[in-house]
Amino acid sequence: MFFSGTTDSMLETCGVAAMSSVSMRFVWPYGGRRVYLCGSFTRWSERIPMSPMEGCPTVFQVICRVIPGYHQYKFIVDGEWRHDEHQPYVSGDYGIVNTIMIAREPDPGSALFTPVSRMNMDVDNETFDRVVTLSDGSLQEPVTGMSEDDINMSRNRISEFLSTHTAYELLPESGKVIALDVNLPVKQAFHILYEQGIPVAPLWDFYQGKFVGVLSPLDFILILRELGNNGSILTEEELETHTISAWKEEKLHLHRKTAGRPLVHAGPYDSLKDVALKILQNKVATVPIIHTSLPDGCFPQLLHLASLSGILKCICRHFRHSSSSLPILQQPIFTMNLGTWAPTVGGSSGRHLATLKSNASLGSALSLLLQAEVSSIPIVDDNNSLVDIYSRSDITALAKDKAYAQIHLDETSVHQALQLGQDMNSPCGLFNGQRCQMCLRTDTLQKVMERLANPGVRRIVIVEAGSKRIEGIVSLSDVFKFLLG
Repeated sequence: MFFSGTTDSMLETCGVAAMSSVSMRFVWPYGGRRVYLCGSFTRWSERIPMSPMEGCPTVFQVICRVIPGYHQYKFIVDGEWRHDEHQPYVSGDYGIVNTIMIAREPDPGSALFTPVSRMNMDVDNETFDRVVTLSDGSLQEPVTGMSEDDINMSRNRISEFLSTHTAYELLPESGKVIALDVNLPVKQAFHILYEQGIPVAPLWDFYQGKFVGVLSPLDFILILRELGNNGSILTEEELETHTISAWKEEKLHLHRKTAGRPLVHAGPYDSLKDVALKILQNKVATVPIIHTSLPDGCFPQLLHLASLSGILKCICRHFRHSSSSLPILQQPIFTMNLGTWAPTVGGSSGRHLATLKSNASLGSALSLLLQAEVSSIPIVDDNNSLVDIYSRSDITALAKDKAYAQIHLDETSVHQALQLGQDMNSPCGLFNGQRCQMCLRTDTLQKVMERLANPGVRRIVIVEAGSKRIEGIVSLSDVFKFLLG
């Protein structure tokens, strides 16, 4: 999409013919109410308005046509002149600092107006990498990686905090925790998850007098796949009366197991580090906090459902005013071995970044969620730009009005499945009115952590500024694996 500032009138003001110019994308990713661009290519006389990027209101962008060569530019943010400290810049006389760029000549063999590609103002712009010295000022180098000592120091301080604080600190001042009886019909159980807007619920067995497991979106995914299986022994009619307990036994049969995994839980006096490690090691989304040291004859008390999001919120709150003690927090995420990245961007996670088109079948989406062992899959268009995201928790929307009985997994598209859940009253996958939480590779670890600490946010998609092409994805588990080493 092209914004104001790319017109021929501007080019004429610069005394340049349109045919000799190249398109450049300028990005201001640090927020503001009104942001303008001004530079040597406008003779510092015209302020070009910038527009916030859809889905990322703190990121402003504009595309301009400029003559090839060396330029200086600056941003005007809410009336104040600013430069991007994360990009190469020069310091001139009287303390004036301007960001710099070098626009390259267009390829003579290309079309007259070539589409704007990765020539944006991101930190990995190859043009910037080739700039080493300038005759009229000193060049500020881009942000470099941290030393191993700084990383270990930050990790040790976070580990010490988590080890000395308990799960009691995760309990809210007020709230509710929902548990389901194992004798509840499966259909009714998933309807409750949908109505309450919660992804999982602990399971209570009255006869055993204890909590015995959890019901999660994974169960519903397996049930839907079983219903779509021609040889299934679980029919739609049986789903009306099939209890959670009966389904759990059937699930063991499907996986050819004789006994289920014991409930992964924690006590209120367990350290936050122990709770986080239980979540990571058992690959679960939540861990019930259960108070079991009660007088004889009393049932265990379910206090809270602990998640990595809640623990991360404690970390952010504790270090918010002393972030300087954790140098790692101010580092851009692209400098760390963190998350999963597209091959064209880099990263050494060794994992494949799974994506799907919106016209892909729901069945293929569910299969990919299971095979890749991920909680969500970005949905992209033909240009690999982010348009939506499909998560395991989205599957509970099919419980509404028995939608699961009216669809076929291989005939229903991901887009159609997402449409079914758009009118959820209290969606657990939404934060701040947005389904897809995004960031830029230049965002700091602290900024990413604060966003992941919000309820309902389990992962952030890393996109290219302007095009929203997917560059990577960072999840809560990625952050904790990195922080805990």
